Amino acid sequence: MSTIDGLGVEGQALKTRHRAMWALGDYPQVALDVIPDLGAGLVDAAGVRPGDRVLDVAAGSGNVAIPAALAGGRVVACDLTPEMFDAGAKQAAQRGAEVDWREGDAEALPFADGEFDVVLSCVGVMFAPHHQAAADELVRVCRAGGTIGLISWTPEGFVGQMLAAMRPFVAPPPSGAQPPTMWGDEGHIRSLFGSRVTALTTSRQMVTVDRFGSPAEFREYFKAYYGPTAAAYRGLADSPGRAAELDAALDGLARAGNRGAAGLTMDWEYLVVIATTQGG
Repeated sequence: MSTIDGLGVEGQALKTRHRAMWALGDYPQVALDVIPDLGAGLVDAAGVRPGDRVLDVAAGSGNVAIPAALAGGRVVACDLTPEMFDAGAKQAAQRGAEVDWREGDAEALPFADGEFDVVLSCVGVMFAPHHQAAADELVRVCRAGGTIGLISWTPEGFVGQMLAAMRPFVAPPPSGAQPPTMWGDEGHIRSLFGSRVTALTTSRQMVTVDRFGSPAEFREYFKAYYGPTAAAYRGLADSPGRAAELDAALDGLARAGNRGAAGLTMDWEYLVVIATTQGG
């Protein structure tokens, strides 16, 4: 049964568009090239131990799932876009990690209540359009006294600014959908989880990205490999003037964020959230 079965027509259409967007380009390559260590950092922050039942939500190609398995966890990687699983399975095999790959929607996870000791997501669940539904699912599948750990891009950071820069060039989201970078706001996170978690801690951190030689190289890479950017340009295929405006917006953003003397060196801010579910 498809993860989008059972939704209304509008809900099915939205999930289908999200799945298609993330299947564009090559997100597994982006994760390897741009943020290869972010998942392992979340695994460390969440304190994954041998034998822990771990769920990686909106896992992509497993940038959390693979290091969690290498830390000794019994890991399930779940994503709405299973097209990314082949790349993840190859990476896992190369690194000697055992991961169970499952198709599933972050807003309706196909798992039992309290099935996992640790529930994690690295710049993944933040893209589920209905934030409260996704947060409710994270809590539901985590056992009492278990750990929820998240990494999300902040609204003020580079990726938050990039997504905002692309917004005028794409169709408006449907009613009820919320901006992904709200997950990078501490107040929003606390409102989503409320009293269902304890000891919720947050910290803002930076990842340094220095693999691009110029703003144009950065822009062309994201146009080719990153689903949201690729989808934006695909929608502008018949509007070359608008596409040129988006080129200029992304180039300007990269120049403004550059701190390197040669090439392009950028610091991208993200929020780390670690919380314990009530009842343990």
